[in-house]
Amino acid sequence: MSERVWPVSAAEKPVVSVVASDRNGAYKVDATPSVRQIFARCGNGDRSACVVDGDTLWLKGRKIRIADIDTPEISSPRCRSEEQRGQRAADRLVQLLNRGAVTIVSTGDRDVDRYGRELRVVLVNGHNVGNDLISEGLARPWEGQRRAWC
Repeated sequence: MSERVWPVSAAEKPVVSVVASDRNGAYKVDATPSVRQIFARCGNGDRSACVVDGDTLWLKGRKIRIADIDTPEISSPRCRSEEQRGQRAADRLVQLLNRGAVTIVSTGDRDVDRYGRELRVVLVNGHNVGNDLISEGLARPWEGQRRAWC
């Protein structure tokens, strides 16, 4: 199945919606309305829609950690190659988020990590971006603790 590349212009920003799953696995729309956003790398203090690193983003003041993946560190890398791969992962996440409709989904079993980040599955046009990053070698499945990328 080929993936369509979604061009993004100022008039054609991706739609962002937030949903949550109930105990039966059914999804329901969160109270957060769908909005159109363009994601960029964080850095200017604007936390409306930006990417911190390959597995963390800000959306409307909410810090979201992509559930069930681990990407290389940018802020405290253990080696230069980890930092470089981490930068590529963050840049790729920006590209993926800007491809189309973004949906933030509750995992149902865990809500917040120890740093206060909301743990969520992030979908773009129905595709799990965590799985996309894993398949591209820019992330790996979360194993309960961080491991070095060196």
